[in-house]
Amino acid sequence: MKLVAEAACAFLITATATGIDVFYYGGQQGVDYVSRWLARGLIAAVTIYAFSEVSGAHGDPAVTFAFALRRDLPLRNAVAYVAAQFAGALIAAGLLFALFGPAIRTGASHPSPPFGPLQAVLCELVLTFVLVLVVLRTAQQDAVIGKQAALAVGFTIAACGMVAGPISGASMNPARTLAPQLLAGAFGQMWIYVAGPLAGAALATVLARAIGGRPSQGERKAARGR
Repeated sequence: MKLVAEAACAFLITATATGIDVFYYGGQQGVDYVSRWLARGLIAAVTIYAFSEVSGAHGDPAVTFAFALRRDLPLRNAVAYVAAQFAGALIAAGLLFALFGPAIRTGASHPSPPFGPLQAVLCELVLTFVLVLVVLRTAQQDAVIGKQAALAVGFTIAACGMVAGPISGASMNPARTLAPQLLAGAFGQMWIYVAGPLAGAALATVLARAIGGRPSQGERKAARGR
């Protein structure tokens, strides 16, 4: 049940983020820069509300990695979570590829000129650091990551995208980006969206530990769901 929930989270996040980017770059009427990022923040909040009590509603390998580093989630469970997240993201990307074909490439996170790979990976590091720090600092009580942190996480994703979207695409989520990149054959940029988010998540765990000390039992429950 937990793995199904994680796959569903990643499916919804990937389908929304990738689909709206395809519309945005295709000049679809009604999809502007602000609505593009609000949609991502809103779908993140919705998935947290819907699935947090089941699995913790990570939906993002970077978040799962952070909880595993803090030992809120056993390594075996973390690996299974990540596999489920990539499965959900690949299903979403496959459906979008059937609809849009090669245009799905525009829906995968990518740097926009004049920004290069180094700037993009540093941007992903900083943005994921901010996102994961918010997640860890709001996961302090039973299921708080679902009931009280949904809006905080959603607003963080939207704000990060609005500020830094052109630099890297503001992915902060390896599954959401790698799945459409894989189907579009954009292999050269994959390392950006693995190295940046994982490094940012690791740094966030260090600061969260320095601020709040050892994770509480409530945080462990929030990370795992019921």
